[in-house]
Amino acid sequence: MAPAPVDHEARRGDVSQAVWRVLAAKGFGGLTLRAVAAEMGVSTGLLMHYFPAKRALVVHALELLEKSSADRPRRARPQEGLAALRVLLLDTLPIGRDNTARNRIWVSSWDLALADEGLCADQGERYVRMRAALRPHLEAARALGEIPATADVDHLAAAAVAFVHGLVVQALFDPQRFSADTQAAVVDAFVDGLRSG
Repeated sequence: MAPAPVDHEARRGDVSQAVWRVLAAKGFGGLTLRAVAAEMGVSTGLLMHYFPAKRALVVHALELLEKSSADRPRRARPQEGLAALRVLLLDTLPIGRDNTARNRIWVSSWDLALADEGLCADQGERYVRMRAALRPHLEAARALGEIPATADVDHLAAAAVAFVHGLVVQALFDPQRFSADTQAAVVDAFVDGLRSG
């Protein structure tokens, strides 16, 4: 009797869910083929049909993380200018359980990215995309007179990304001091500071 056919797409979905659970519990430091196999209740050998080496598993995990970040719920966004920028920054922060877990996973991935040329280049491209997403709102703020007409929007986009990721790290390491209200207040102070150039 022939073995039952395997639904590879469904199995890959199961693997993805197990990868996400391991990441949420242990971060990238705990992401191993053995940990994912244990989470699924399968052998490491079976998992290796999908990911022959840990790097392939890490690449898949980063793809899942990027998709989760792109699909996350967001606040209603004003159309343009500094109000829209403020909302984008708030949506990046570890406010709420899911965003906190997602940020913990992202931060835990940085060590791996720094040690791998390809992953490092991928992370650099993510930052390019982040800055590009902020730029139109800064351009609109400049056109609306919310920031000085001479403002360098590329410089401000880089500053905003650096600011928000610095706040992410502080909030993850010191959640008592950086409550949701405090994070929002710090964002408001940053955005207000842009008005004066």
